[in-house]
Amino acid sequence: MFDTVFTPILNEPDSETPETQPLTAAFTAPRETDETENDDFLLLDAYSRSVTKVVENLAPSVVKLDIRNAQGRHAGSGSGVIVSPDGLLLTNSHVVQGARRTEVTLLDGRRLSGRILGDDPDTDLALVRIDEDTHLPAAKLGDSKRLKPGEIAIAIGNPLGFDTSVTAGVISALGRSLPARGGRLIDDIIQTDASLNPGNSGGPLVSSRGEVIGINTAIIAGAQGICFAVAANTARFVLGELVRHGKVRRAHLGIGATTIPLPRRIALRLGLTQKSGAMVSAVEPNSPADHAGLLTGDILLALDGQAVTGAEDLIRLLDADKIERTVPIDLLRRSDQRRFWVALHERR
Repeated sequence: MFDTVFTPILNEPDSETPETQPLTAAFTAPRETDETENDDFLLLDAYSRSVTKVVENLAPSVVKLDIRNAQGRHAGSGSGVIVSPDGLLLTNSHVVQGARRTEVTLLDGRRLSGRILGDDPDTDLALVRIDEDTHLPAAKLGDSKRLKPGEIAIAIGNPLGFDTSVTAGVISALGRSLPARGGRLIDDIIQTDASLNPGNSGGPLVSSRGEVIGINTAIIAGAQGICFAVAANTARFVLGELVRHGKVRRAHLGIGATTIPLPRRIALRLGLTQKSGAMVSAVEPNSPADHAGLLTGDILLALDGQAVTGAEDLIRLLDADKIERTVPIDLLRRSDQRRFWVALHERR
């Protein structure tokens, strides 16, 4: 529960009374608008209509979650987004807090019961199934790999208890890394300046195409316009694992990674066809990557023979099939292409 204090905005008294204030503006001829101003108006109007259409279509799939602990007491709240008509919805792991049940409130006011199928603290994602057998409005998960900085980003959620609030901005950066609750890094994070507040957690970040491109997860306290969302492709992978196994089993490499473009000169010299890779931003001490000799600044190109074009590929490739296997990793170190062998184990 948040106590929000509203401060009224008052008109300050002017030095002159209304009777003595000049009336020049009332007799000024209206200024003609030029073509540039008309173009600006049309662009702003198109932007407004684009955001409005997305919100009209997506808002019914955005829900409020009220979490109950084992004693049935209220333990917190957040947002979520329905991703299948039969009642599967995504939210944050830190929203569900290890609980088993949640109350789900829809846009039309219906209150339904939800069962938490599983959560993955390493990506701060959780999966909930609504118990009632009903056809629900579902949002579509987009392909976050297609995103570019500068694209429109729209956040929908329930910040500070204000239901179905909308903020809009742009994608500020892609391929960020963010510490999870356990201290491990969540890779392939989207940075946006669409404003987020407590209660937005678990709600969707949406593109102008009306597709969910991320699950809102965190802000930097004290900063303005620096907010983060877990990418949709990561969410799709975690959703599948939680449906099948109730948890996410993954091989552990032990690095933080960010997506970067490959230097064109080096790519041409080495005959590389891919345009990007995953740069190692951190190496965990005593991890498989550390034992194999990987260093900060290395750019990963392939893992077990499959291309690594960014941080999201590592999330997908380090699946349960790689556990207890020794696999090759191809990388760039400075301007040289090298191969290392890494003995992977299960991430715990």
